[in-house]
Amino acid sequence: MKIIIVGCGKIGVTLAEQLNSEHHDITLIDSDGAALQAVTDRIDVMGVTGNGAVYQVQMEAGIKEADLLIATTNSDELNMLCCLIAKKAGNCHTIARIRNPEYSAEINYIREELNLSLAINPELAAAREIARLLRFPSAIKIEPFAKGRIELLKFLIPEKSVLNNMKIMDVVSRMHSNVLICAVERGSDVMIPDGNFEMRSGDKISFLAPHAESADFFRKAGIVNNTVKTAMFVGGGKITYYLSKALADTKIKIRIIEKNEERCRELSELLPGAMIIHGDGSDQKLLLEEGIRQTEAFASLTGFDEENIMLSLYAASQSNAKLITKVNKIAFENVINSLNLGSVIYPKLVTADIILQYVRGMQNSMGSNVETLYKIVADQAEALEFRVMEDSPVVGVPLEKLPLIDHLLVACINRKGRIIMPRGKDTIEPGDTVIIVTTHTGLNDLGDIIK
Repeated sequence: MKIIIVGCGKIGVTLAEQLNSEHHDITLIDSDGAALQAVTDRIDVMGVTGNGAVYQVQMEAGIKEADLLIATTNSDELNMLCCLIAKKAGNCHTIARIRNPEYSAEINYIREELNLSLAINPELAAAREIARLLRFPSAIKIEPFAKGRIELLKFLIPEKSVLNNMKIMDVVSRMHSNVLICAVERGSDVMIPDGNFEMRSGDKISFLAPHAESADFFRKAGIVNNTVKTAMFVGGGKITYYLSKALADTKIKIRIIEKNEERCRELSELLPGAMIIHGDGSDQKLLLEEGIRQTEAFASLTGFDEENIMLSLYAASQSNAKLITKVNKIAFENVINSLNLGSVIYPKLVTADIILQYVRGMQNSMGSNVETLYKIVADQAEALEFRVMEDSPVVGVPLEKLPLIDHLLVACINRKGRIIMPRGKDTIEPGDTVIIVTTHTGLNDLGDIIK
């Protein structure tokens, strides 16, 4: 597909890299010629210097032939204007990044009136992910599938867990849990395990399970999963605001430490249920006074990656709190993953995943389409949910007889709301949605799973 991306900031560049790796024809528009040059030197994309909201600049970028325009500049209004002009000039699909909390209440109206295909708010998407983690603190990552009926959870096997040295095939018989272990991270390796694979303490395990089953599995594996009752957030930005709003219906007592006095006043009006503390979140004395040793969850959500990482490491040294660390830059990911930072949230990756999911669904016309897409590990493994059409080549054939490509697992079948953890005799039928876990990135159609 021909895709135009306006704005080569963090999200624009991340999208350009990922969409380019999936062989789309990408054109980047940005008014900063030097920044644009740096990106086009590094990845094989076209660059057009200029204001993306100007008709002539969009024409130069090829809006007439474009299938999709994605506006990711720092200005919500400019993004909306870019999409409006693209719709008139090229009649293509449009996606706008809209971050201002004032617009979030009216997002459906804005989307309809501007005829946007998708309006995305990175901070709101990241806050929703954090809220899910605080409701299920033993997990490092939680992704919902099948409209929330089933979840993909990632957790770390602790030292004395019953899972240590257990083979995958023994999990169901020995633990009587209806879960399917679908990916294992060991050091820098990512594997789709077979039944003979032996798990070890220190492995990061991703498994699929219905919501009720996952809590049961954690209990049987000896992993404590008490719901969080107290949480401390450092940094009072947009993510903290959206997160506190998302947790308003829970009984979690929230403390927010924010350096800017004016922002503290704003937050105290916007979030009457939270305790707002004016102070420097990197001040150890303040953190101890405010109860960092007693808090059950700690999220470092400032605008500086280095500060967030140091704060989480300090929190880990002082307490057993559920840790959440916001990181904006994806560089040094291997180093970050080796540190004890709990759940690491990359807002731009959350955003890129949602947009990639939309693009995959858009380009798919063959027999099925991608309903949901999550990266289990940045560029190494994906979990995809496909809708099955009548003429798909996988329909009606028992799974044990399907010549599936290597490093791929049919992890779950959702048949009209009934969740099936598939075995060899099970078949895929029209109307099902099917979850596939694989280390092959870029699958676009359910037919792609066959050799």
